[in-house]
Amino acid sequence: MTRVRTTVLAMLVAIVVCGVAAAAASAGAAVPQAATAHFDPRAATEAYLATMSPAARAKSDAYFEGGYWLLLWDLVVGLVVAWVFLGTGLSARMRDWAERVTRFRWLQTALYSLQYIVIVGVLTLPWSAYEGYFREHQYGMSNQTLGAWFGDQAKGLAIGLVLGTLAITALYAVLRRAPRTWWLWGSLVLIAFAMFGAAIAPVYLEPVFNKFTPLPESPLKREILSMARANGIPATDVYEFDASKQTKRMSAHVSGLFGTTRISMNDNLMTRGSNEEIEAVLGHEMGHYVLNHVYKGMVFIGVIIVAAFAALRWAFAALQARYGARWGIRGVGDIAGLPLLLFLFSAFMFVLTPVTNTLTRTMEEEADNYGLNVARQPDGFAQAALHLSEYRKMTPGPVEEFIFYDHPSGWNRIHRAMVWKAEHLGDADIAAYDAAHPNTPGLAKKE
Repeated sequence: MTRVRTTVLAMLVAIVVCGVAAAAASAGAAVPQAATAHFDPRAATEAYLATMSPAARAKSDAYFEGGYWLLLWDLVVGLVVAWVFLGTGLSARMRDWAERVTRFRWLQTALYSLQYIVIVGVLTLPWSAYEGYFREHQYGMSNQTLGAWFGDQAKGLAIGLVLGTLAITALYAVLRRAPRTWWLWGSLVLIAFAMFGAAIAPVYLEPVFNKFTPLPESPLKREILSMARANGIPATDVYEFDASKQTKRMSAHVSGLFGTTRISMNDNLMTRGSNEEIEAVLGHEMGHYVLNHVYKGMVFIGVIIVAAFAALRWAFAALQARYGARWGIRGVGDIAGLPLLLFLFSAFMFVLTPVTNTLTRTMEEEADNYGLNVARQPDGFAQAALHLSEYRKMTPGPVEEFIFYDHPSGWNRIHRAMVWKAEHLGDADIAAYDAAHPNTPGLAKKE
């Protein structure tokens, strides 16, 4: 009986193997494109890059490389602001005034915070205007008038006064209650406010700056919502916002926490992008949601914040011991030390720029791969990368990309899309797209 069962099993295996082989042969006959087409992902990538003029490449390279220096100058501006508050005794005088007004410590902190946020906004306004308005116009990235830009700055200041005052008041309540372990509890307060901001931003903060309207019914909207449902994204509508009044950049996001998830795209993407490009971009953004990048990012940033506060504990104590009397700082729980605390935090984050960029860039790469598999629009993805090339350098060196890029470079993103396409040339939808778009730079060549 054992030999009989063995013989029968062998026959069944043979039948299955033959059936699989026949099915594979039949499938190969049905999609001959893969056997008769040659596709080089690197050559296709270079063909896409060749559609950019040398002048456009030079302009985007100059814009992006200038951003490297902005990182340093932002730190220098922060140092100057800290000196204005500490070196002139302004911070101590602001604290003393708040103490004369009220005996409640939390209210003293709030009054100081209101003064601090307003004064910082005024002191940094010239630099913010250069960085956010004049430089953007210099490179043709902004559509905003100076008056409209000032209006957005005023809105941002108002939001900062409310949320910033709440965060600083909560932080200093912890610093005073836990003088030895303040670095741990203070970091938790900051993490909590970061999560709160991420949760309310899509519904309550972003509409302050832009008008969000539901996308009209169309085959494109149905396709986007179908992708969302298929990937477990609890969004029932797609929104368009009027970013063109501010910038020429194209963007979209699937954002929110704890039930505030929203699929949004700006009107630049709608007017400048093809349907396949829009689907590719939103597939990428859905990848961030499905892969839990918001939560993972919070964990990564949380670890960094805890490490930063641990370093702040040592640095603040050392500087206070040396300069505290001159600056009028009584201790870490003294609100007059806020300018020093914030500058030390910004200096720590500046040093960790390659680390934070690598964490973000890694998640962007994961979302790229996810979006390619969901949207199945490799050429749309390449088109989006070319649009982003208006303000991103396309071909950096490896060290340059590691230090300064929080997204993969344009070359890497297009190449990844073309590698994906090379593995799906025989698929009906990819072959149909190539047939309908004979001038696509990434078109497979017939052998």
